[in-house]
Amino acid sequence: MPAPVSGTEGYAQEAAELFTRYESFSAQEAHHAVLHLIPPAPASVLDIGAGTGRDAAWFADMGHRVVAVEPTEAMRTGAMRLHPSPRIEWLDDSLPDLKLLRSRGETFDLVMLTAVWMHLDTDQRSRAMSNVAALVARPGRVIMTLRHGPVPAGRCMFEVTAAETIALAEKEGLQATLNVHRPSRLAENRAAGVSWTTLALMKI
Repeated sequence: MPAPVSGTEGYAQEAAELFTRYESFSAQEAHHAVLHLIPPAPASVLDIGAGTGRDAAWFADMGHRVVAVEPTEAMRTGAMRLHPSPRIEWLDDSLPDLKLLRSRGETFDLVMLTAVWMHLDTDQRSRAMSNVAALVARPGRVIMTLRHGPVPAGRCMFEVTAAETIALAEKEGLQATLNVHRPSRLAENRAAGVSWTTLALMKI
């Protein structure tokens, strides 16, 4: 069996539990802070680290064309079964390089990175931001959530900050238009001190 993609450790083994957890609240609830920034349909949406497919299905239901990138097979195949849609194309690809996706030469009106960025180390974050920025159409947006707090056992995560992420984005022509910090929606994570930052970055 091949080794997991860097940063995805633990996800295949905990897939069933993660599906229950992530599907316990809606994409609309999860992304309440950025609802006003989502483009009208039909638009092209890229969901990097699409996980259970909850967000990809939400965008597809709104009439968007979605490319959902998920490197963990157990998550990707489970998501395809749970959220079948002709508007969603699933790809086995991963940050920081997104080699398969970049080879296609596409750009997107909206790029989503939900609970992904903290899995990349310092060097990977720099490379990833360059590759993500190249996938954004002008004047498209990137919306990303950054996790802060203790790392669960068996996972690979790094501390990330809004300031560092915005600085990396600015070097790639992405300007921050939203920066919101909030406690975790999940009671157990909130009790453990987990919080999240939501950033919106516009290609200028």
